[in-house]
Amino acid sequence: MINFRNKVVLITGASRGIGRAAAILFAKAGAALALNFHQNDHAATDVLGQITAFNNKAKLFKANVAKYHAIENMVNDLLSYFGKIDILINNAGIWTEGAIESMPEQVWDETLDVNLKGIYNCCKAVIPSMISSGGGRIINISSTAGQRGEPLHSHYAAAKGAIISFTKSLAVELASKNILVNCVAPGWVYTDMSKEAYKKESEKILNTIPLRRMAAAEEIAGAILFLASDLATYITGEILNVNGGSVLCG
Repeated sequence: MINFRNKVVLITGASRGIGRAAAILFAKAGAALALNFHQNDHAATDVLGQITAFNNKAKLFKANVAKYHAIENMVNDLLSYFGKIDILINNAGIWTEGAIESMPEQVWDETLDVNLKGIYNCCKAVIPSMISSGGGRIINISSTAGQRGEPLHSHYAAAKGAIISFTKSLAVELASKNILVNCVAPGWVYTDMSKEAYKKESEKILNTIPLRRMAAAEEIAGAILFLASDLATYITGEILNVNGGSVLCG
């Protein structure tokens, strides 16, 4: 039922974790994939190899989402190669620890630049093409931290909370352009970014999750795929929580 043939999907932060899982799931559903990454060439090449094994059209685009001109150039290259962008998945992000009284300004700025400004940059660069082609889908990745806060990660929580407000604002702003804008808010997900924290505090983490386990990246990818699909044509401005029951919003 879910079919993305003849659709072009841009995924930021596609080399690992949720981005990687989403890329593979979209490929299985027939999409052409534009895979953004910033640093890990080996991991990005590995994902590309898995996708092309499905006979999907796919291409890597190395760019730092925090830099607008880099993203503008990336999108221009992408449009020259694919001709269009139907779906934008704003997934790229970083997660670092820092007590507010000792957090360097550079750490705060970097987190906001990548996690929040990166989404602004990608939306700003992609939306004109979506408007000219008659519509599209944008799915932003937030976090439970953006809803309840997260001690020692205030910079991360601030960015993720802002993503939720940004999503709702764009959903209304772009509705008349036939662009649906939604958000997936994961809880704990077992990825390279979280596995060290899990090793140190697994019992503490699991005690906050009614399902008593962390999500697999593929479980978050499934929610992303749903919001991008024709099963979600009347959903916009929504925050889809995928957290095993750890944060209940409604």
